[in-house]
Amino acid sequence: MPPAASSVLSDLRRSLAEAALRAGPAAAGRVGLGAAEIDAALSGGLERAALHEVYAAGTAGLAAATGFALGLALRAARGEAQGEAQEGAAGSGRPILWVRQDFVDAETGRLHAPGLNELGLDPARLLLVRARDGEGVLRAGAEGARCPALGAVLIEPWGEPRAFDLTASRRLALAAEGSGVTILLLRVAAAEMPSAARTRWQVRPLASRALEANAPGGPAFGLRLLRQRGGAAEREWRVEWNRDRCAFESRTAFDRSDRLLPRRTDVPPLSRPLVPLSGDGQAAAAGPDSGLRRTG
Repeated sequence: MPPAASSVLSDLRRSLAEAALRAGPAAAGRVGLGAAEIDAALSGGLERAALHEVYAAGTAGLAAATGFALGLALRAARGEAQGEAQEGAAGSGRPILWVRQDFVDAETGRLHAPGLNELGLDPARLLLVRARDGEGVLRAGAEGARCPALGAVLIEPWGEPRAFDLTASRRLALAAEGSGVTILLLRVAAAEMPSAARTRWQVRPLASRALEANAPGGPAFGLRLLRQRGGAAEREWRVEWNRDRCAFESRTAFDRSDRLLPRRTDVPPLSRPLVPLSGDGQAAAAGPDSGLRRTG
C-alpha cells in the first residue's frame, strides 16, 4: 500500500475510534425518506444496514444526485424510521463519513461548508476523506462501513474504478449488514453495472418552487427507482427537500416540462434546482474556518 494511502487509513481509523467512544447502539430497521408514497413503495423506507446506489442523470445531474444522497445520509444519521421522531432536529445525529476521489474535486469543485449547512448538515458532524484514486476511495469506504458509530457512509469515486466489481460491492454490503450502517455509493460519470446494492436510484435536478415574496424554494429532485431487490422498481417521483423537517416531500403539480406550475399566474417559477454544494478551494479547505473535519 502506498505511504499516502496508509496515512489516510491510519488517520481515518483514529477518527472512527473517537466516534465509537461517543456513540451508542446503532439504530435498526429502515430509513424513511419522509414522503409517504415513496416509503410505502419501499416497504417503509430504505434498508438501513445495506448498500444503496445513487446515479447522476448525466453530468448536469451531479449536484442533484449529491444532494439526494446527502439527504438520505442525513435521514440515516438521525436514526429516522417511517415517522418523524426527531422532527426539527436537522443538525442532530451521528457522524457522516464522506469519502471522495480527488478527481471529483478537480472536475466539480470541493465541498462547500455553507452549502452543506443549507441542506441541514452541521459540517462539524462530517468526516471528510479524500483519496487519490478509486481503489483508495473504496478501501477507505469499506473501513468506515465497518464502524457502527457512524450514521452513514457516502462513497464517491469518479467513473468506473477497476477495483469496483460485483465482489467489491458484496464486501461493502456485508460490512453494512455487520455494522448496521447505511452505505450510499454515489456514481459519477458511470454506467449501471451489476452490484449488491439493495436499491439503485437515478436523480436529475428540477426547478424549485418560489416561496412567498418570490423567495427561493427548496432543492427539487426527479427520482427514478431503477432497482429494488425483492420489490417493484422503475417508479418515478418528484420531490423537494425540506431542511426544517430533514425530509423529502412530494411534488405533484408539474407540467410536461417538469417545471412546477406557479401558484399565481403572475409569478414565474424560479430556476434553482439545488443549493450550491461546491465552492472554491479556499471556502472548502479543511482549515479552522471551513467547518469541515478532514481526515487524511
